[in-house]
Amino acid sequence: LHSQVCIIFSDFGKMQNVCNLLTEKLGSSVTISAPHFYHTPEAVDTLRRQVCVAAVGNTRRKAQEVCRLFGQSLGRPLLIREEDTKEWGGHRDGHPSDTSGSLTLQERIQNATVYASCRVSAVFEIKGKENKRNKLL
Repeated sequence: LHSQVCIIFSDFGKMQNVCNLLTEKLGSSVTISAPHFYHTPEAVDTLRRQVCVAAVGNTRRKAQEVCRLFGQSLGRPLLIREEDTKEWGGHRDGHPSDTSGSLTLQERIQNATVYASCRVSAVFEIKGKENKRNKLL
């Protein structure tokens, strides 16, 4: 009697723990195949949003540093525009580039890793320091 069980994990550590437990309890009666890594469209969309938010935060911090250099303070954003978003590496369809199974686990993980970048432009209001001094007086 043979049976095949497919399990989808979203946590690599949990996958390793379950595989270790099955191997420990069932011994040689169980065969665990190499994992197939893939990204759901929702996960890639979440990554894109996180990268965009991080890019806006970086832009704001840089603008604050420039304002400090000139003795000004950064005001509210007037315009924020996402200029370009790129993603590279990995695969989304669950099919690694080498289907022969000769890749190591680390190579499979590296092939499945997705990277993203986002370029934004922002226009901020600039406030003079005098406003803060007047409020304190």
